[in-house]
Amino acid sequence: MIKISVVVPIYNVEKYLAQCLDSILEQSLKDIEIICINDGSKDSSLEILKNYAQKDARILITDKENTGYGNSLNLGISSAQGEYIAIIEPDDFISKNMFEDLYNIAKQYDADVAKSDWFNFWTKDNQIFKKGKISPKYSDKIITAEDYPEILCIQPSVWSAIYKKSFLTDNNINFLNTPGASYQDTSFSFKVFSLAKRIIMTTDAYLYYRQDNENSSINSGTKADAIFAEYDEINNFIWNNKETEIFLTQKLINEYKAYIWTLKRISPELRKDFVYKFSKRFKEYSAGNYLKEEFIKKIGRKKIEMLINSPSEFLEKFEHSLIKEKWNNFRRNLVSVRINKARISIKLFGKQIINIG
Repeated sequence: MIKISVVVPIYNVEKYLAQCLDSILEQSLKDIEIICINDGSKDSSLEILKNYAQKDARILITDKENTGYGNSLNLGISSAQGEYIAIIEPDDFISKNMFEDLYNIAKQYDADVAKSDWFNFWTKDNQIFKKGKISPKYSDKIITAEDYPEILCIQPSVWSAIYKKSFLTDNNINFLNTPGASYQDTSFSFKVFSLAKRIIMTTDAYLYYRQDNENSSINSGTKADAIFAEYDEINNFIWNNKETEIFLTQKLINEYKAYIWTLKRISPELRKDFVYKFSKRFKEYSAGNYLKEEFIKKIGRKKIEMLINSPSEFLEKFEHSLIKEKWNNFRRNLVSVRINKARISIKLFGKQIINIG
């Protein structure tokens, strides 16, 4: 019996793919299949996959034209034969006991989803820091979003969990088939955690989430707009699943923060257009009386009123805050000390002077 189907969406990742595949093949849980979806890679990714498949029959390759991250994952999930589904991105890698541990707790609690914490990882300095997103207060016991709505705020991180396939299939939970690889985990995660009746979480971390390219700008307006499509999907999902309406305010908090996060990442020339779309959406929410007091308290009344009534002023203040934030980061990085169980790192003027671990 295949216990876990591991879906790996692949597009031009020749630099990291071997490390990812090695970490999956070395898993202590052997009853897995590894579904590799090559999304029209133009580098040597497909050749690497074929070499690995010759050595291990558990690797299954689907080679297709480039149709995007969401479509690749949907193809992988639909063809999966495993009891549970895992999603691993090809520039990340995992500890050898990840799937065995998650499968065991999933079976122990008959969970719809079993989710762990993860590590942020920087290739250049080999720095590793536990993210710390799974709170002990809701770990190691069955929970739901109704009990702990704050779990809907956790970074989507679809790759740090396993999902019961029958749960995904019965609830028709898929990724949006939008092109590119931007934000498609947003609506998927909201659907999963708002509908799941048996969620188990653990503070243990297994996946190493590569950070090196996370600060690059989104230079395409189409990619920046993908976040709007994700929240359109979530809105439609809520209207069609009345039991999830209790999470509407939490959705709005997430949505506001997601747009702010996107503003930080996109190219400066795209910000004005993005902010006006951002403003229009929340103006409509306000007109529909969806912005309740809980939301106002969380975000701040002045910020919301400025966003709705004066998006140009909102953008001006936002860009001023970015400059201030960068200056504060520069000052902090003059001397940087990071200590955790795995590593001690000290930088002076951006240069590594101590790196132990």
